[in-house]
Amino acid sequence: MPAAPLLSRSQMIRLRGLSKSYGPLKALDGLDLEVRRGELFAFLGPNGAGKSTTIRILNGITRLDTGEAFIGGVDIRRDPLKAKRLCGMVAQHTSLDGELSVAENLEIHGRLYGMSREDRRRSAREHLEYVEMADRAETLVKTLSGGLKRRLMIARALVHRPRLLFLDEPTVGLDPAIRRRIWSLVKSINRDGVTVFLTTHYIEEAEFLADTVAFVNRGRLLETGPPQDIMGRLGSWAVDTFEGGEMKTRFFRERGEAAECLRGLSESGSLRRVNLEDAFLSLTGRRVA
Repeated sequence: MPAAPLLSRSQMIRLRGLSKSYGPLKALDGLDLEVRRGELFAFLGPNGAGKSTTIRILNGITRLDTGEAFIGGVDIRRDPLKAKRLCGMVAQHTSLDGELSVAENLEIHGRLYGMSREDRRRSAREHLEYVEMADRAETLVKTLSGGLKRRLMIARALVHRPRLLFLDEPTVGLDPAIRRRIWSLVKSINRDGVTVFLTTHYIEEAEFLADTVAFVNRGRLLETGPPQDIMGRLGSWAVDTFEGGEMKTRFFRERGEAAECLRGLSESGSLRRVNLEDAFLSLTGRRVA
């Protein structure tokens, strides 16, 4: 992917005491968060946890009530347009113009970001090649499949060469094969130096992609760290059983211990690896999805 100038600060995102309320509802309650430049960061939580509000504040759509928010060292409150130019956004719902061609959708995006005609057309060609859609430049967007539309939204978000890419549920509604292709694309974008901020309800997506995950619930940060470290605090193996009308899970460091427990149970059960959902449940009692 075309290179962009590197930012001087090691922190791409820095939030301190971020708070936001909608009437009596407190969406964010003193949220502290740091995302390092160049990492693939997964922001996880159940519906209503504060994920969307955080992304809206970082993208300049919603104003924070109190606290500090910086992107690449830029204060979002003082210079929201400068901060916004550092970011690309791929929303959960398709926001392409179906009556325009693939190339025209990218052309409009480049104009909105003040790019010269030569630069926006060159960048559009480069990024369509990057998402393997160069042969679709003149295709009307309304005729594209769901997977192609998602790839086009990613290309569009990259046209102005941001240093930070927000991906909000990038694979929702896609079949498993297309989801895997999007995963590969996201990994490639990150390897090329773009910091990626991912929200997803597919827990295995975060487990596979992310360098760092953060669990948020009721507007507060609960836990952050590499996925393997967070899962490792519970153990490596889990035994699930159905007891008294509900699912119960026991955690073990060694597979042999878990297997021995399973053999000694009077109820039927299953043995599996610990996952990120286990970690979130242990912290909140709620599932991510």
